[in-house]
Amino acid sequence: MGKKICVIGGGSSGLTAIKACVDEGLEPTCFERSEDIGGLWRFKENPEDGRASIYKSVIINTSKEMMCFSDYPIPDEYPNYMHNSKIMQYFRMYAVNFDLLKYIRYKTSVCSVKRHPDFATTGQWDVVTECDGKKESHVFDGILVCSGHHTFPHLPLHSFKGIEKFKGQYFHSREYKNPQAFHDKRIIVIGIGNSGGDLAVELSSVAKQVYLSTRRGAWVVNRVADEGFPLDVVIYSRFKLFIKQFMTTEMINSWAEKKMNARFNHENYGMKPKHRITHQHPTLNDDLPNRIISGKVLMKCNVKEFTETDAIFEDGTVEKDIDAVFFATGYSFSFPFFDDEVLKVENNKIPLYKFVFPPLLEKPTVAFIGLVQPIGAIMPIAELQARWATRVFKGLNKLPSKENMLADIAMKRREMESRYVESPRHTIQVDFMECLEELACQIDVKPNLLRFLFTDPKLAWELFFGPCTPYQYRLTGVGKWSGAREAILTQRDRIIKATKTRVLSDDMKKPTSAIPFLLKILSVFVVFAAIYFVYM
Repeated sequence: MGKKICVIGGGSSGLTAIKACVDEGLEPTCFERSEDIGGLWRFKENPEDGRASIYKSVIINTSKEMMCFSDYPIPDEYPNYMHNSKIMQYFRMYAVNFDLLKYIRYKTSVCSVKRHPDFATTGQWDVVTECDGKKESHVFDGILVCSGHHTFPHLPLHSFKGIEKFKGQYFHSREYKNPQAFHDKRIIVIGIGNSGGDLAVELSSVAKQVYLSTRRGAWVVNRVADEGFPLDVVIYSRFKLFIKQFMTTEMINSWAEKKMNARFNHENYGMKPKHRITHQHPTLNDDLPNRIISGKVLMKCNVKEFTETDAIFEDGTVEKDIDAVFFATGYSFSFPFFDDEVLKVENNKIPLYKFVFPPLLEKPTVAFIGLVQPIGAIMPIAELQARWATRVFKGLNKLPSKENMLADIAMKRREMESRYVESPRHTIQVDFMECLEELACQIDVKPNLLRFLFTDPKLAWELFFGPCTPYQYRLTGVGKWSGAREAILTQRDRIIKATKTRVLSDDMKKPTSAIPFLLKILSVFVVFAAIYFVYM
């Protein structure tokens, strides 16, 4: 019998953590406080305490090929950007395919997690859970924390003078479910992150007027990118990561901002932020500029004060007879079940090596899975974190010394603080590809392009120039999946099939390549140069 592992939470991170345990011969028990899997992505009409909450229309911001688990592609007929109901269908298929559901105990809350008396020797944990009013004690050899960071709403009412006398309704965005109750209302949405932008757009379809209030502004990015491909498919490739190494931050900012302003001039739309595009998590929204140009959404600066019926903004303008205010002001995260000083969260900060392992424990038997805010999909990152953590639990991989881990944490924190504007959500920020590559190196599953260039040049070409999909981390090493090569070589077909539902009569006539032969030859030299630079 393998070591017993406690998995806290049955969302996307919890499911892949269970599978990682099973793959390594560990014995997982997952405690899920609700009656079903899915975590953030399971829609319910009423918000539940202690669980993330979404609105009915939510569509994910990452595309299916970039967000799927690495050994289980999302069906090719599924849309590239999925509605939350489709995401739940995928999670259920994944759980059934790998027989994960039998490890989950539903309607069971984790009350406390404390070090076992002989923790220094065994690394074990005493866990108390509660189900139907009955408490139960357990001893586990390891803890995988998969409870996410969208649970506790951040509602800074103290920052808005007069809100206590405002006679209209006000809510945190997690309480929003659908727009029907707000027909013909005058509404303010405070915050221009992904949730704020989505709420402003959806409410504007029924409201008399929606005002979108922002302190700093935002760069708004479209889901649909070059040639109609999903944004993350276009921007995340090894080739572009290679090119990025030769660009200064100023060059990256200027290029990206020019591209964003080519769609719509952010200054003309009242959105131009005070920060550069790489200094804050961008907002993904396809419809917001259309609502602004049609007058259904009006941009406003920060609210200075509320009266009983009105909102006074910092620029002195006043909007009267406001019916409702939505605070799309994000979330705080914490882990109240831990009674341990080295696992305390302060100001949305917890010191974790590679955002996974607490460095100050005598034994590395706790790992946090999915506690990152990537500019990209979180699922493949959580999966690699879980694959690494379970191997550490099993003793197959070793962590560096405490001093080296603390140094790495301090370096990442300095980089984050120097790059991003100060915000609660910028304490766990990671770059998608860089994070994947760093995690893949921990368990030696990063594909060796030099080897593939000589043994499988067709695959090497797609690995370098194609999107960095999660299948790349199943080609070699521990957890190798025989279907990874085929999944990579057919990923573009799956992307296109989901949108090309009307087949054209002349499809059989294959057009000649638009890339001149000499350019292809040049590209081969670029591949060799890049691989030499990276691996030599």
